[in-house]
Amino acid sequence: MIGAGWGDWPAWRGPSGDGRSLETEAPLRWSRTENVRWRVALPGPGNSTPAVWGDTVFLTQGAGTTRVVTALDRRNGRVRWNLGVPGVARERTQRSNPAGSSSPVTDGERVVAWFGSAGLVAVDMEGRGLWRLDLGRQEHRFGYGSSPVMDDRRVYLNFGPGSREFVVAVDKRTGREVWRVEGPVPGADDTYGTWSTPLLAEVEGRWQLLVALRDHVAGLNPDSGHTIWQARGLGLQAKASPVAGGGVVVVAGDLRGAELAIRLGGRGDVTDTHRVWRESPARSRIGTGVIHEGHLYGARANGILDCLDLETGEPVWSERMPGAGANGAIWSSPMLVGDRIYVVNQGGDTVVIRASPRFEVLAVNALDEVVNASPAVSRGELFIRTWQALWCLGGTDGPTTGPGTSGSR
Repeated sequence: MIGAGWGDWPAWRGPSGDGRSLETEAPLRWSRTENVRWRVALPGPGNSTPAVWGDTVFLTQGAGTTRVVTALDRRNGRVRWNLGVPGVARERTQRSNPAGSSSPVTDGERVVAWFGSAGLVAVDMEGRGLWRLDLGRQEHRFGYGSSPVMDDRRVYLNFGPGSREFVVAVDKRTGREVWRVEGPVPGADDTYGTWSTPLLAEVEGRWQLLVALRDHVAGLNPDSGHTIWQARGLGLQAKASPVAGGGVVVVAGDLRGAELAIRLGGRGDVTDTHRVWRESPARSRIGTGVIHEGHLYGARANGILDCLDLETGEPVWSERMPGAGANGAIWSSPMLVGDRIYVVNQGGDTVVIRASPRFEVLAVNALDEVVNASPAVSRGELFIRTWQALWCLGGTDGPTTGPGTSGSR
């Protein structure tokens, strides 16, 4: 795992990759004009979550056919640097999944980002390119969405979906490919595939790379790519990523697939021996849930929030998310800070609920902008990337303005 310090949010789902913050405080209430530290307009839409390290915020973006890693000063939102990477003209995707859908990851020495057919890129903290790895053409009717993850030696990526799908490990210092595990796929025009981001989890004192693939979830050896275990029955489409806690990993398939809970610690095919529960058809999820005190809190694509018993999969409660934005549809992943869960819908409404077996809404906060990215928290401040802007919330009585920023419309 990355040796992130307190207050850092180094990757898509935070320091441990499971949506749980090491902090206990984050803003509870805000609006477009209240509790806004700054708002920076962005050149185009994107679904990636910001990474935060020290006083710098990192984003991935698209600018025409160029793919961009951007660094901003967290104190005021000013752009520190941009590094552009030549992209591919007419890269296939859908309107709701524009360029800049994969989130960056940083260890405080380098930032790594994946831009589909434009490759995997590493940049130092001053914006100088370190290496670029061409992994070949990525093509799928819905585009890509998996984000790279990092430990002390390597970067891991679930490449796909499309006619080429594989999990790859790369030396983070040199950009050299260390290993690759190929996956069988039916073709680029297929509706199915995996957009799932791997999860590094400690299992019985050793690290495993947990990854959702077509029709199965697997635990790989991070050193070699060797499959330690696998469980079948996920389905042919996986948008959500694995989340682990209490000795169990849960991953949700989609499009007539299933939601699986697997007991960690097995070897070989554990489909029958280690399956804790299976829900079919799956509750349609694009975002990934968060585990807290024996419960799994998740958000369905149709705007339903639910709390499941981790050991049985039985619903404890299931409620429609408050807020009017975008009919309540949800692509982002819930985030846990202390005993609060933050969930953002596509209309920019953030609902804050108590992480509890009893459903309790603490606040509903509207930004009135399109959001598919997940939130990030750092030193008590909340960062939300919309299709229009990057917001930093908390820490002041009102919005600040400056070069490249704007207040409410």
